[in-house]
Amino acid sequence: MANKPDHYDGSDIQVLEGLEAVRKRPGMYIGSTGPRGLHHLVYEVVDNSVDEALAGYCDTIKVTIHPDNSVSCEDNGRGIPVDKHPKEKIPTVEVVLTILHAGGKFGGEGYKVSGGLHGVGVSVVNALSTKVEVQVRRDGKEYAIDFDHGKTKTKLHEIGSAKTTGTTVTFWPDPDIFTETTIYDYDTLAARFREMAFLNRGLKIILTDERITDADGNPRTEVFQAMGGIVDFVKFLNEGKETLNKPIYFEAENADGTVEVALQWSSSYSTNSVMAFANNINTHEGGTHMDGFKQAITRTINDYARAKGLLKEKDSNLSGEDAREGLAAIISVKLHDPQFEGQTKTKLGNTEIRPLVQNAVAQGLGEYLEENPTPAKRIIGKATQALKAREAARKAREMTRRKNVLDSFSMPGKLADCASKDASQSEIFIVEGDSAGGSAKQARDRKFQAILPLRGKILNVERAGLHRSLSSETISSLITAIGTNIGEDFDAEKARYHRIIIMTDADVDGAHIRCLLLTFFYRYMPELINLGYIYIAQPPIFGLKKKNSRSPKVERYIYDEKALSATLAEYDDPGKFDVQRYKGLGEMDPEQLWETTMEPATRTLLQVNIDDAVEAERVVSELMGEQVEPRKEFIQKHARDVRFLDI
Repeated sequence: MANKPDHYDGSDIQVLEGLEAVRKRPGMYIGSTGPRGLHHLVYEVVDNSVDEALAGYCDTIKVTIHPDNSVSCEDNGRGIPVDKHPKEKIPTVEVVLTILHAGGKFGGEGYKVSGGLHGVGVSVVNALSTKVEVQVRRDGKEYAIDFDHGKTKTKLHEIGSAKTTGTTVTFWPDPDIFTETTIYDYDTLAARFREMAFLNRGLKIILTDERITDADGNPRTEVFQAMGGIVDFVKFLNEGKETLNKPIYFEAENADGTVEVALQWSSSYSTNSVMAFANNINTHEGGTHMDGFKQAITRTINDYARAKGLLKEKDSNLSGEDAREGLAAIISVKLHDPQFEGQTKTKLGNTEIRPLVQNAVAQGLGEYLEENPTPAKRIIGKATQALKAREAARKAREMTRRKNVLDSFSMPGKLADCASKDASQSEIFIVEGDSAGGSAKQARDRKFQAILPLRGKILNVERAGLHRSLSSETISSLITAIGTNIGEDFDAEKARYHRIIIMTDADVDGAHIRCLLLTFFYRYMPELINLGYIYIAQPPIFGLKKKNSRSPKVERYIYDEKALSATLAEYDDPGKFDVQRYKGLGEMDPEQLWETTMEPATRTLLQVNIDDAVEAERVVSELMGEQVEPRKEFIQKHARDVRFLDI
């Protein structure tokens, strides 16, 4: 924001309540105590530094993962105030670290715009860490203060002079809280910081992982900085795609906040690349800013198409999905008083931001279309093609509309449904071919397990339009069996199974079919992935049997090459065993398939999730899209990583 506050000291920090509840109910503050919550600690500390950048006082943030898995965040901002707090009568930095809801974001003039948990963040990190060390550089001096399990251990003290300003926070996550893991994942943090750099033009975020070093002993380091801001973000989303126009950028501001928008269309059929942020927070569920954007895009595209005669009187209006097909867009709003729905802040509720976004998009996009007729014609052409495909697909879509679950005739002929009508207790195995389907049908528990065999490889929906996809009997059967429909008719509550399990052979063809199915779910039913309904079965690759034994009993099942070598090494004489390679599910008898892959008590399922939506979008487009070159480059880059290939 343009207006910087005149001062920033203890009087700007307001206290709302204490810190007692955090360790008892950490999930209320960071979402979970699993890997996602663990990484959230880092984001909260970094968000404080980003707030300094938003206020105009910080341009570099250094995040370091240390060998003991502690994390440091250093910025060159103003430094947390160290003067005595007027109400609490202790140093302000101690107030910020030990009292919940203490921060410069509750009506004081410390920050005009902020992300994070609005003052909750760094105190929560302190509460959920075994140890926190803070160094503050300001007013020509450097200070230090240490904490133990959220309580002050070493009082604030001066440790030397300082030529710069800023804050360094180092914390050690508490294994008693994060019982699943306290090990940070580099790629997860890198994805977040790349996103933050895009959203804050010019901000430099340096990520260093001291756990990983090169041949010279240098730690892995990556610098994230986007001088083009969200325009670079849109280019990043569209890498490897055939684009229809150069990125369009516009911004607007009023008393409520600011909005930045960047957008670019490609020849892709995707509508998944529109992302909205509020104060740097990825609002996955959208909200008022996304609503304003969608309404303005649809109306502006229709108005232009009508005015230029690109849509005739007899033609239907372009729908929102038509207008957004192939669109990559970033909507970034910065508000003084953001109102988020839910503790996880995935949906923006500020009604006043809707007209700001709406007017900005209508004016900015309208002017671009008028001034750039050639790309404008391509954009409208893309949307009208989507309209024609949608109308042609209407009948096919109606065929896939979910009927009453009691109407068995509406289900695909090859579906062996389960007896249970309770979706939360039901699961469906999607298997390739009749042979595997036959084994799975014999192996299953009919009470709650359904089987849907697919004939051959399904269509690659990344390269096919909606009409062509719905004309595929395999895809229609899949949509009908699941029950949610797709597109504008999608309804997650109508899912007939809450565990949708992809069960393919453990070979190259099986992996390809698995990729095609995952592409289908990502493009047409992403909400099912977000709900945690999509799984991948893990059938064994090898079975160990005693040599010359007449018994069909398998002594051990092995799930990968490394495990096979390790298992054989356990035995003094591996020559006593025959190693059977299962090239297909059909090679296992029903009892073996049940025991290894379908029995809930003994099987292993991998749950599919999208931790990094941006990278997921890029990978799907890169590996499954029309462009050959990105796929070729990917294969060349990763070919050496392949240890075993079954041809």
